[in-house]
Amino acid sequence: MSYDRSVSADNHLPMPETVWSFQMPKIRFGRGAVEELGFQLGDLGAEVGATGLLVTDETLVDLGHAGRVREELEADGFDVDVYDACGREPSVSDIDDAVSFVRDEQGEAGYDFYVGVGGGSVMDVAKATRVVIANGGKPLDYIVEPTGNGKAVTESGPPLVLLPTTAGTGSEISPIAILAVEEQETKEGISSHHVRADAAVLDPTLTTTLPADLTGKTAMDALGHAIEGFTTHEYDSMLRPASGEDRPVYAGRTPVTELFSREAIKLLSGNVRRAVHNGDDLEARENMLRGALFGAIAGLTAGANLAHAMAYPVGNRYHTFHGETIAVLTPASTLGYNAASDPDRYAEIAELLGVNTTGMSNRQAADAAKDTYIQLQQDLNVIPSGLNELAGIEEDDLEWLATQTVEQQQRLIRCNPRPVTKADAYTVFEDALYNW
Repeated sequence: MSYDRSVSADNHLPMPETVWSFQMPKIRFGRGAVEELGFQLGDLGAEVGATGLLVTDETLVDLGHAGRVREELEADGFDVDVYDACGREPSVSDIDDAVSFVRDEQGEAGYDFYVGVGGGSVMDVAKATRVVIANGGKPLDYIVEPTGNGKAVTESGPPLVLLPTTAGTGSEISPIAILAVEEQETKEGISSHHVRADAAVLDPTLTTTLPADLTGKTAMDALGHAIEGFTTHEYDSMLRPASGEDRPVYAGRTPVTELFSREAIKLLSGNVRRAVHNGDDLEARENMLRGALFGAIAGLTAGANLAHAMAYPVGNRYHTFHGETIAVLTPASTLGYNAASDPDRYAEIAELLGVNTTGMSNRQAADAAKDTYIQLQQDLNVIPSGLNELAGIEEDDLEWLATQTVEQQQRLIRCNPRPVTKADAYTVFEDALYNW
C-alpha cells in the first residue's frame, strides 16, 4: 500500500498507524447548563475570589448573553473582566490585540481563568489568547512554518471554559484556533491539544437568539464536519508518528468518530429546517446543538478535508462567513468529487439524510445524497446558490483559489479520501460556482 498522501505527522515511521486516541474537554450539556458554570470552573481548580476574563463580542453583550454568564460567575464568587472586541473570522492582529489587553490588565501571567461566550470566532480568540499568554511571545510564533515560526505549544495555561451560542463550528471542543494571516491572504491554525478548552458548557437557551440566516449557515458547517469526518481517511491508513507526542490532532476516522458522525448527520439534517424557520423551537435548538457537538467530535478528531481546505482561501480573500462557504462548497467537493472514493459509504450518507435508496445502486444513492443536500439548502432559503452568489466569484478567480488550496492546505488535503491535484481543485471550484 502507498502512503504518499497519508502522512499524518512530520516525524513519522514508514509503517501504518496502529493506535488511535480520543480526547475531549469536560462537557456539560442541556437547558440551564450555564447555571453550573461556577461549579465547572471550581472543578477545574479555579478558586473563589479568582479573577477571570470573559471573551465575547458586542452583539452578545447587547443580547444579554454575556451579562447572564458574568452574573452567574459573580454570584459564585468570581471576579470577571470582559473583553468584547472580537470580530468575525479573527486574524493574527486580533489575537495580538487581545493578548495586549490581558497583559495590560494582569501582566505576563494573565488571568486566573478564561471563559469564551460566542460563536466560533469568539471561541478561537479565547483559545488563542490563553495559549499565547501561557507560552509567551506572539501568535505567529505558534503557527506552522513558513507562515509562522512553528514553535511548539507546551503549556495549556489556566482553566478555559467555552460556551457556544451557535450550533455549528465545534470550536468549543476543537484543538485548533483558526486565524487569518492577512498579509499572506491565508488562514492557518495554532494546533495542539494544549489549545483545546478544558471544558465546554452547551446550553441551547444561549442559541435561541441566533438569526435564521446564521442558524442555517452554522448548521451547514456542523453538517460538513459530520460528513467530512465520516469520509476522511481511516486512522490506520495514516503513517505512524515516531512518538505519541507527534501524533497530530487530525488523526483519521475511528469506530468512535463514525458513531458520532452518523448521529450528527441525522440530528442536523432532521432539525435544521425547524430551527431556521422557528428560532424559538427549543427542542429543535437542543437537537441542533447536540448534532453540532457530535459532528465536531467526529470531524475535528478524524479530520476535515477538501471542503474545508477550499473554504479557507475563499474566506480569507473574500471575507465570507465560514459556514456558508462550507455550504456552497460541500456539494461539489465532499458529496461530488469525493463520492467516487467509496460509493458504499456515500450511499449510507444518503440514508442518513433521509433518502429512500431502495432499488438504487450505491453510486446512484451517492448521487442522491448530493441532490438531497442541495434541496435541504434550498428549503432553508438562507444559503447562497454557489460561489458566484456568495462572493461574486467567477472563473477568472479559480486559478488563484486552486493554487492556494493545494499549496497552503496540505494539513487538510492529506486527510482527503481521494487525491487532489491543482487541476482537480480547479474543477471542483468550477462546479461550485452554481449549485442550482
